[in-house]
Amino acid sequence: MRDPALEALLARRGTVKQIAAGLGISTAAVSQWKRIPEDRVAEIATLLNLPPESLRPDLAPAPPSYQPQGAPRMVARPVLRRRRRTKIIATLGPASSSAEMIERLHRAGADIFRLNFSHGSHEDHAARIATIRAVEAKVGRPIGILADVQGPKLRVGRFQAGRVQLQTGQSFRLDLNPTPGDARRVNLPHPEIIAAAQIGTSLLLDDGKLRLRVTHKRPDHLETQVVVGGPLSDRKGVNVPDVVLPIPALTEKDRADLAFVLDKGIEYIGLSFVQRPEDVAEAKEIAAGRAWIMVKLEKPQALENLDEIMALTDCVMVARGDLGVELPPEEVPLAQKRIVRTARALGKPVVVATQMLESMITAPSPTRAEVSDVGTAVFDGADAVMLSAETAAGQYPYEAVNMMDRIVARVEQDPDWRRLTDAARPGPEHSSAGAIATAARQVAETIEAEVIATFSSTGSTTLRVARERPHCPILGLTTSAGVARRMALITDSLNSAAIDISGALSTEVADTAWMPISRAIAGSSPAAPSA
Repeated sequence: MRDPALEALLARRGTVKQIAAGLGISTAAVSQWKRIPEDRVAEIATLLNLPPESLRPDLAPAPPSYQPQGAPRMVARPVLRRRRRTKIIATLGPASSSAEMIERLHRAGADIFRLNFSHGSHEDHAARIATIRAVEAKVGRPIGILADVQGPKLRVGRFQAGRVQLQTGQSFRLDLNPTPGDARRVNLPHPEIIAAAQIGTSLLLDDGKLRLRVTHKRPDHLETQVVVGGPLSDRKGVNVPDVVLPIPALTEKDRADLAFVLDKGIEYIGLSFVQRPEDVAEAKEIAAGRAWIMVKLEKPQALENLDEIMALTDCVMVARGDLGVELPPEEVPLAQKRIVRTARALGKPVVVATQMLESMITAPSPTRAEVSDVGTAVFDGADAVMLSAETAAGQYPYEAVNMMDRIVARVEQDPDWRRLTDAARPGPEHSSAGAIATAARQVAETIEAEVIATFSSTGSTTLRVARERPHCPILGLTTSAGVARRMALITDSLNSAAIDISGALSTEVADTAWMPISRAIAGSSPAAPSA
């Protein structure tokens, strides 16, 4: 049901167009509002020359509350939480790199920003990191940064004409000869693939659009038969779903990128092309605890080693793009549910990504199937959902984040979401820390607590409580800004500066912490304490 104040406002002739033009968004996005977004109230009030309280009466300052003589004065606090639990990751790119757009995306719902190191220079990424940190300081809320390294890219060489047409059933050779190819052969500059392939191995080209099957193998080339033909142009990708390739997950470029981002203090490293546990161990050794490793599960071989990989990684991403190329399409939803279930049992944050709101690259609203896809990820128990090209290069980055925020919030309001979340809760961890986390959730539900506060120098306590998926929100408190940013993936959190903590609670916070927490969680003024 639409807020009455907004209903009255939009009933005025021309107001929808005026707001859309002033904010630089579509009229469709304005028409879909149920209430004016909190971060847009001031802009719209100025635009329409109206008092802010007439647009959102619920945000009007509360009357002064009772405060006993001698009690410490309350200080202004940032809003601690959003209206949802599941987090949103937004990828930055040409459409979303300005300071204004990054702030708009954060206020619209983006909790973490992803930097794609397949594109852009270190200077470009350094500028984006600085902008994110400036926005973080302005809004007073921790913002995480995910550095997604490229990983090895397997590609064919070039063609004399730039492009050929492969016919189904024809023979086609992949060899080590760097000479530009034609309709009969092309260079494959990866001897590892030739060495690992066997008779009958399938090769997928151009994101799976073409399929070849190996018929003969020689030391310097593979003879193949075209199973599914089509056009093939220069430098198109090659996928080998049937075999484990003796290729490390980190290239020299990746190592240089890791050195750069670790010096910048980012929170998460997205690790591509993982096939074996050893790939994760290598990345963790380089990171040395300075960032969480987020394994991108996009290879069938990784699924075969899922338990070992999950035991080593800090968090995980269901990267459905490449996974959908190398797995039969009907296997992808099953793999997604298995990965989410495994991550939940281990208490490791899990992200569902790729093509979630793909149509919003060029359209202001998503398809209904995409909306259901996001909702399914939330029902499954994902800690976060991710936008890729929608925000990096799309025409409607703000609308995409706003839409995802609305979908997630609405799903979490459904009684079935809570019922399914409780039913999928894993058993207690067999440790004293795990038992305490389980007990904290049980006590909070028994006394109907408004919030569970976790104090942690590393974030491990917050992770354990988040594994329990309690009914009330989790407030992660820490003295480390870096840890607070990491916790942005799993729970509401404030860094030390935001909550005025320096090693231990000050008297002011210890005496009155319930007041800002109550206001932030419930959105109401604190009641006067009893005598």
